[in-house]
Amino acid sequence: MKDNQIITFGCRLNIYESEVIRGLARDAGLENAIVFNTCSVTAEAERQARQAIRKARRDHPDKMIIVTGCAVQINPESYASMPEVDRVLGNHEKMQPQSFSPTVPEKMLVNDIMSVKETAVHLVQSFDDNTRAFIEVQNGCDHRCTFCTIPFGRGNSRSVAMGLLFDQVKALVQQGFHEVILTGVDVTSYGADLPGSPTLGQMMRRLLAHVPDLQRLRLSSLDPVEVDPDLFHLIGHEPRLMPHLHISLQAGADMILKRMKRRHLRQDVIDFCEKVRGMRPDMVFGADIIAGFPTETDAMFQETLELVQTCNLTYLHVFPYSKRPGTPAARMPQVLGPVIKERAKQLRDLGGKQLTLFLESQIGKTLKVLTEKNNKGRAENFAPLIFKEPVEPGRLFCVKITGTTQDALMGDIIHD
Repeated sequence: MKDNQIITFGCRLNIYESEVIRGLARDAGLENAIVFNTCSVTAEAERQARQAIRKARRDHPDKMIIVTGCAVQINPESYASMPEVDRVLGNHEKMQPQSFSPTVPEKMLVNDIMSVKETAVHLVQSFDDNTRAFIEVQNGCDHRCTFCTIPFGRGNSRSVAMGLLFDQVKALVQQGFHEVILTGVDVTSYGADLPGSPTLGQMMRRLLAHVPDLQRLRLSSLDPVEVDPDLFHLIGHEPRLMPHLHISLQAGADMILKRMKRRHLRQDVIDFCEKVRGMRPDMVFGADIIAGFPTETDAMFQETLELVQTCNLTYLHVFPYSKRPGTPAARMPQVLGPVIKERAKQLRDLGGKQLTLFLESQIGKTLKVLTEKNNKGRAENFAPLIFKEPVEPGRLFCVKITGTTQDALMGDIIHD
């Protein structure tokens, strides 16, 4: 049997769904195929996907090429018209086993994503690095940020029932996974569509109670103004919730946040970080930031740089603004391309300095590290670490931090 290859672009939810696709394709009897799971966050992500599809066809003329994901959901005809592509699947269809049957006659299987009212849980049997497992708790988004096409690729917000989530996490722990990452498009909106409207924090509290053997629970990202009291309580009192939160920030200037139609302002983020660090002093923050949003002035951009330092943000995901057709932001006065590129570079440079300072602050500490492939690992605070000696993936070690490389920690395993 010739294995299928899954190539993933974009978010952690796509990473999880690609593992689901791997199992669905195998179970459907599909062989010798390449599946591209695309992203529509930026024009660059789509360009890279198209380039990879064309290269795959040149390198593998005998393989079936299937393309799916958000970019396909939003503009299926453009991918179906590519001569290199054999089949295109919408975001709902890619989660259906019949979509991967070798005998499907249709080239394009894409429905109206807004008609999808629920999201199913899929048991993933394995992950490539066999250490950390992603699990989808929520999909879609009810918000309409002015720069974003994701709701049109993912549909409206819908949550996975708690009982199904608990069963999957139990199964993952039984397989030997020490860490589970809860992921979704708008994770903090979890539960609003379920009976009784449970919150994300309530779900996480019950999950940790139902699966006592789960050692590490992590969130993929969150909206700082949608954190509920139960989640705040977990942050302050639950050691199995990792001290690392990734904020959907996007900008640090109030005027830009309003034009983005975000739900927070600058001070909300400052207050959130202060509150969380008051509960958990070792908490480390990351953030998504867009550089060069329409109408952003030099002074507004400076506010974003200052907010990174004020909140001591460590892990920055920087996105140069990308004009997406059909969005309100595309009709706003645009920032010049070279300015966007320069601002993104400044943010990435600042992010590198912030990471260096953080890593250096860990020297001398003892951290609990989950090992990954290639003698690498992640501490509870998400700090990357390179081991000096060979280690088996999927192990937990206490490590004495002795130094840093350019972007990772180094240390010695403390053997009992």
